[in-house]
Amino acid sequence: MKVSLNWLKVYIDLEDITVEQIVDKLTFAGLEIEEVIDQAKIYENIVVGYVKEKKKHPNADKLSLCIVNDGSRDYSVVCGAPNVAEGQKVPLAKIGAVIPSNGLKIEKVKLRGEVSEGMICSEKELEISDNHEGIMALDSSLEPGTPFSKVMNLDDVVLDIAITPNRADALSHIGIARDLAALFDKKLKLPEIKLDETGEESAKYASVEIIDPENCPRYVAKVVLNVEVKESPDWLKKRIESIGLRPINNVVDVTNFVLYEVGQPLHAFDLDKLAGKKIVVKKAHEGEKFVTLDSKERILSEADLMICDAERPVAIAGVMGGENSEVTPETKNILIESAFFNPSSVRKTAKRLGLQTDASYRFERGADYNIAVWAARRAAQLIAMTAGGNACKSEIDAYPKPFPTKNVELRYERIKRILGYDVDKETVKKIFINLGFGLSESAESLKLEVPSYRHDIEREIDLIEEVARIYGYDKIPEVEKISVTLEEKVDQSESNDTVRNLLNALGFYEILTNSLLREELAKEYGNPLGVLNPQSAEMSHLRPSLIPGMLQAISNNIKVNEKNLQLFEIGKVFEKINDVINSFEDFRESEHLILGLTGNAIEDEWYEKERKFDFYDLKGFTAAFLNKFLPGAEFDVKRLDSDKFEYGMEILLDGQVIALGGKLKDDLLKPFEIEQDVYASVFYLDKIKSIQRGAPEFKELLKFPKVYRDFAFVLDKEIEAGEVIKVIRNASSNLLHHIKLFDIFQSESLGMDKKSLAFRLEYYDKSRTLTEEEVDKEFRRAIKAVEEKFNAKLRGS
Repeated sequence: MKVSLNWLKVYIDLEDITVEQIVDKLTFAGLEIEEVIDQAKIYENIVVGYVKEKKKHPNADKLSLCIVNDGSRDYSVVCGAPNVAEGQKVPLAKIGAVIPSNGLKIEKVKLRGEVSEGMICSEKELEISDNHEGIMALDSSLEPGTPFSKVMNLDDVVLDIAITPNRADALSHIGIARDLAALFDKKLKLPEIKLDETGEESAKYASVEIIDPENCPRYVAKVVLNVEVKESPDWLKKRIESIGLRPINNVVDVTNFVLYEVGQPLHAFDLDKLAGKKIVVKKAHEGEKFVTLDSKERILSEADLMICDAERPVAIAGVMGGENSEVTPETKNILIESAFFNPSSVRKTAKRLGLQTDASYRFERGADYNIAVWAARRAAQLIAMTAGGNACKSEIDAYPKPFPTKNVELRYERIKRILGYDVDKETVKKIFINLGFGLSESAESLKLEVPSYRHDIEREIDLIEEVARIYGYDKIPEVEKISVTLEEKVDQSESNDTVRNLLNALGFYEILTNSLLREELAKEYGNPLGVLNPQSAEMSHLRPSLIPGMLQAISNNIKVNEKNLQLFEIGKVFEKINDVINSFEDFRESEHLILGLTGNAIEDEWYEKERKFDFYDLKGFTAAFLNKFLPGAEFDVKRLDSDKFEYGMEILLDGQVIALGGKLKDDLLKPFEIEQDVYASVFYLDKIKSIQRGAPEFKELLKFPKVYRDFAFVLDKEIEAGEVIKVIRNASSNLLHHIKLFDIFQSESLGMDKKSLAFRLEYYDKSRTLTEEEVDKEFRRAIKAVEEKFNAKLRGS
């Protein structure tokens, strides 16, 4: 949420407090500042300039050579705008300034042979408007040298704050100001409502009926008559523009202003468009259609709460109003809605419709049911001020069953026991007074009345957390001694850290993808487990595979022209075993690792040509990882026929499959708009981690020579090289240390169903030099074993 510092200063005195102090205090209090936008820095080195002289550029017909003064010295500026004139006050970007619209840094340059020491700017270049037909002319009364940000009231600082779901009270300027009041021990200043109410009461012009009080416990309506809907005054436009909102008209802008001021969503209806001048709060009919303010038709469910008039729906409660009752320039009479809706009801409707608004965002987290009347009166005050309307007396307050006041006791000794340090009793009292809590005290405790905007305060431990965050985590005293146990503990993350380190060393980058998929996609990879209350149709099922997430990440990268990728992810996958889920035995949860390769393995350079990743790159990375993670283990690699891989492999250890991979089929890539080959390996980490890992051993450098022997066999083309290697190894002694397949050859001269496999065998002994006789004996034994097992023929014999 964006918060304007100038706006905050309306509610709390911050003159003696720096932006850095505010950022630090709020962050340590649990309101993390994600970005600080200082408008003064955006317009740094841009000042009011006075055009003392203008003459034609000697070397260019369309350029002017101007002398511009900034109050202290003259600058020579080359300008191409047709409307620049002697005697004007203009925005002058001096050397070092950065133009907001394009990031151009102003430097001293020569343009067509003439020195230019700055730039006279247009409104578009300064992001004031879209006008770029000429330079921006300023008020002639302005003093040269005055900062442009000050002239345009663009000296605000905007804080982008990450609000946690439990802190709905902080979703407004007053909410943030309240926390600052507690953090800096300042007084919170709430706006005074001076409302000149005239004529009859609101109840004469409208009525409210709540048919579903469970989902709408309170509905406040206030009528304002004879308004003039028009453009908002500058002060109101600047307030809402400062936080990134677009001004619409004075009535709508007021409702947005109050929303961001106090956190209460409001809606303004054209009273004359409400049939029967009546508001009815009830459930929608199944399949009912409704057009919202964004001009989209929505299909409603009987679970959706609607705001209706005497004949039809006019708004989706807590989410968005309808086109049939919106405020237009012809509107004369307004009904202001200020209600409290059940957070669960709003959340389900907003998620089902895929429609999140500023209002639903707040109602989902729990608005303040006690602020409804104040907010309606505040909006009526501002509408009367900006639209010239007459606010009717009192409000219609439909509140059939008021919420009870919540009281929680806080024991002083409990604070010390939980936090481990003393907090002065007066400090504790002051914290809660500044936060708006009512209190009564005894010698041992405080009885606190929890304000209605703090839904998150339920128990004593919640109050202690408030003390800790406001008092300051930085004030926790240092402890000179701390007791620790020497008992050995298992680090559950150690294995995954090892995996990450190994893959980082192999050049892979880690990704984290969503564990939720849409149903159709999830079903392509297994029997997925559905979510009871999905956030959207796109996130309705738990993933049965890591492949879709990998493909989405690859697709996203390709779209920003990152086409050469080595990626990996460690994550949980879920698969349904039984159709009805009654216990953990009805579904399977397991941990997988996926590697993904796509694009070029080698870029095109002057010394070598580019080469794309292929199956053997994937196989090499897969083997390298397993050999490092499970040193000394003997793996079997077999060909894999799969509906996911165009050609693939599966890797076995002691008879069980621990990984599989290959080139992904094009049908899997099409939904992600991937048009280049993708290779992937999936590892069953649960199985791999269960295998006893041997400790790495130091191997002394070999002191004696190795002996190599090569041979090639012609055999049936269906026979896999791995089977041949296994036979060679079984027929050999421990003098054979390595077998390498270095050539595969197929030709009509060998036979249509034949192929040639060539191997290199490596022999040595760590303690002595081998003789030719013993190596030849080993070699002949290997040849004989292959010939007998596969009916193979030794080539060259």
